[in-house]
Amino acid sequence: MYAHAYGMREEPVSPTPDPAYLVLTPAHREALAALEYGLRERRGFISLVGEVGTGKTTLLYTLLRRLSGEVDTAFFAHTTMSFEDLLWSMLRDLGLEPRSAVKRELIAALDKHLHAQADAGRTTALIIDEAQNLSREALEELRLLSNFETFRHKLLQIVLVGQPELDQRLAEPQLRQLRDRIAVRATLRPLPMALVPEYVEHRLAVAGFDGKVLFAADALGLIGRLSRGIPRRINALCHGSLLAAYAARAPQVARDHVRQVARELESTAAT
Repeated sequence: MYAHAYGMREEPVSPTPDPAYLVLTPAHREALAALEYGLRERRGFISLVGEVGTGKTTLLYTLLRRLSGEVDTAFFAHTTMSFEDLLWSMLRDLGLEPRSAVKRELIAALDKHLHAQADAGRTTALIIDEAQNLSREALEELRLLSNFETFRHKLLQIVLVGQPELDQRLAEPQLRQLRDRIAVRATLRPLPMALVPEYVEHRLAVAGFDGKVLFAADALGLIGRLSRGIPRRINALCHGSLLAAYAARAPQVARDHVRQVARELESTAAT
């Protein structure tokens, strides 16, 4: 609605995790490098932890785009399925047609596929989002999958992605063996307040904005404080503020527009 009015091709704060909009802050760059290293070097278990809305999924999509010619990936965001269902779905994602739902046969098919892929010089990865919700039994079964290996490399790379509760789960004594196998750990934290303007300006530029300053400095300062540096909250505040400015036919997003949206978001959250 407001994009063309402000000289943009598209809305700059879409809720979808588009890698084109990723802002590589030092923390994001470090996390991306750690994930890329873990997959390229076939280190086995890798974890990515961050609060809700810090950009974990966008970072993953960026990583997969970089490695699209090297890594075959099965991606799961539903963590309430049984381990057998996860195995079956994983094989389907990897382009296979499982002939049985029996666990040992699924594992045998996966083993055969992993060795064939390794012989062809390709890496296979299983990425599980919201991994903090996995049952203890499922996590233990995943640990056993990491036994697929050669003398030099793990044949299956398993990336566990989750909120800080994932670290708490992995700290449980019963999961000590899994915790000890995590070779690469990456963490995403909220943006420092000083980087919020850069984040917003980057998204505006990707969306095609090349005009004068669209957000007043004090409006950006308020967005930074209200969002506490969490990208998803920044996006919500920016989107609402742009709508408010557009409705008021204002040439720039002002602090009052941000305040108006903040009140509306607080009211929605309370209902």
